[in-house]
Amino acid sequence: MLVPDFPFSYDSWLRHPAGLGSLPPDRAGTEIAVVGGGMAGITAAYELMRLGLRPVLYEAEQLGGRMRSVPFPGEPERIAEMGAMRFPLSGRSLFHYIDLLGLRTFPFPNPLAPSTPSTVIDLNGHRHHARSVEELPGIYQEVSDAWDKALQERAELSTVRDAMRRGDVETLKVVWNRLVTEFDDQSFYGFLATSPSFQSFRHREIFGQVGFGTGGWDTDFPNSFLEILRVVFTEADENQVGIAGGCQQVPRGLWRHAPADLAHWPVGTSLAGLHGGAPRPAVTRIARTPDSAGFSVTDEENTVREYPAVVFTPHLWTLLHRIDCDPRILSTEHWTAVERTHYMGSSKVFVLVDRPFWRDTDPETGHDVMGMTLTDRMPRGVYLFEDGPDRPAVMCLSYTWNDDSLKYATLSADERLEALLSSLAAIHPNVDIRSHIIGDPITITWETEPRFMGAFKSNLPGQYRYQRRLFTQFMQEEMDPAHRGLFLCGDDVSWTAGFAEGAVTTALNAVWGVVNHLGGGTHPHNPGPGDLFPDLAPVELPYV
Repeated sequence: MLVPDFPFSYDSWLRHPAGLGSLPPDRAGTEIAVVGGGMAGITAAYELMRLGLRPVLYEAEQLGGRMRSVPFPGEPERIAEMGAMRFPLSGRSLFHYIDLLGLRTFPFPNPLAPSTPSTVIDLNGHRHHARSVEELPGIYQEVSDAWDKALQERAELSTVRDAMRRGDVETLKVVWNRLVTEFDDQSFYGFLATSPSFQSFRHREIFGQVGFGTGGWDTDFPNSFLEILRVVFTEADENQVGIAGGCQQVPRGLWRHAPADLAHWPVGTSLAGLHGGAPRPAVTRIARTPDSAGFSVTDEENTVREYPAVVFTPHLWTLLHRIDCDPRILSTEHWTAVERTHYMGSSKVFVLVDRPFWRDTDPETGHDVMGMTLTDRMPRGVYLFEDGPDRPAVMCLSYTWNDDSLKYATLSADERLEALLSSLAAIHPNVDIRSHIIGDPITITWETEPRFMGAFKSNLPGQYRYQRRLFTQFMQEEMDPAHRGLFLCGDDVSWTAGFAEGAVTTALNAVWGVVNHLGGGTHPHNPGPGDLFPDLAPVELPYV
């Protein structure tokens, strides 16, 4: 996922034998606060530990954040992925850690994917069963072709992807900077509606409801078109895999993992060991120390500790009310960007079933009785997970976004289940899903989770300037000293929100920032993101 805004090769930096840098000897063992134990926080803490610092991790709930894998009662091997669940192979920095931990992956059963046995598309009361787009009615191929044509003619898709594959950063930057200027004020729907290949509303409607790759795009229609272009250019919507046993194994695995190449710490040191087995509780206050040289951090146990630097990874809105913040920790411009952050909502409903009954053959059609389902009805997306014909299996009965997600927000788990079963009965009238369900549903709505308030950040048109402020905040040498030392990272700060890769890469930015803040630096043969920032910096759009 070589992000065109800042095309730094994080995976190459991670894998280089020279390591991520070094610190002055007198800094060894220095405590650094890391707020949040999601993928960004764990990545930052793990790499700071490798460099010889002592990260102090604070976590309000459980390690993993939105990489949350919930086992079904009585069947712990079957899990419901409540947040992140599919990971593009282009996310090489994330896979650096997945491979480090030796985790097994499997092809994710997206609609019409080669590994998906069958896909059912139900739109406007009409149902189609297919294994590939070629088996769908011609209008679906027209929509697919219209999307490809719009990307080629208006967004230079071939040029950008070719530059990425060849590592031609100069061409990539020239083209992308031009696209940023052209499309920052354009919504996704606006791009489609002004593209000659999408002049038919029916084509736009089908594309919004079905899309291609992971499913429909219409809940993204109000968002900035740049958000969609990044997903397409980085191939984040293609070649996706799941993590066998659940994605929460990644942050939990790094918590326990003892690196072989530690500075300062003895062999066998892990984050879990440094913390006595558990992180500190939730942070309630972040303030400047009286001399303004560092920070005091207060947690829910009213323990106050001082640090020379803080890495902050949770959703940025928590800085507005969940945490009592000294205004001086950020500049006015950065506080404005925090306020303007826009989140996507998301809901999921999972059930455990006795077996993958959807593989049964329909005697009338010869097809599977049910398949992965895309629909314009309430479920929107139904995903099916199995690991054997006679073993319990998992159904994600609904995966929805934004307005579709809000339809569930006031419903209990049982009410959600009843509404979904009723809707699915109209799509699959000959399938008795209820008779196969074992136990209670597992559900989540991320916008009503008090410490998240949304699934992930996604910019609205015109918000590129705010995003640039947040992403580049780790570059602090030209800041007022009163605003230095707190490093924002995580999903909100990333250019590719909604993908764990962005949490990892922005955490690595923060690691570079902490090392630089403490007087350290990188090896000349392995420059970090801050060292190459002048050459790779995101384009700065005029403000007035």
